[in-house]
Amino acid sequence: MAAVVAALYRESKASWQELLLELKARGLQAGPLLAVGDGAMGFWAALEEVFPATRGQRCWFHKMGNVLNALPKSQQGRAKADLQAIWMAATRADAYAAFDRFVTVYAAKYPKATETLKKDRESLLAFYDFPAEHWQHLRTTNAIESTFATVRHRTTRTRNCVS
Repeated sequence: MAAVVAALYRESKASWQELLLELKARGLQAGPLLAVGDGAMGFWAALEEVFPATRGQRCWFHKMGNVLNALPKSQQGRAKADLQAIWMAATRADAYAAFDRFVTVYAAKYPKATETLKKDRESLLAFYDFPAEHWQHLRTTNAIESTFATVRHRTTRTRNCVS
């Protein structure tokens, strides 16, 4: 099957729905087992309608940024290591323990940070239902983000020459 490349003008439900329906029209009858994404609500709403059986995995890279932004700079280094202990855990049980530890340590002083994390607990740990050799690819959208970062970098460097 050929790759589908489409320009989405915004991250709305309608834009994502159009893309997902195009995939269906090209022959993708069974939806993916797992979709990985950030907090873009339009994507998740469209996915629910087009492929309701597809499970969601929230991107750890984006979630860590959101949680760390809710903490003072003095706490971010330690908190980042504590967050990494969650998604790098060898088992789901170890991840739950690390998750609970994070909430216990930070909740009293930084409730916004812990609420940001707690609201997506299950979707952050969905990758544990898949073979361990795939976890590094399922935890984050970094493979896509790093490609876009290169494009953004080149675009800003050639701002006046784009044609």
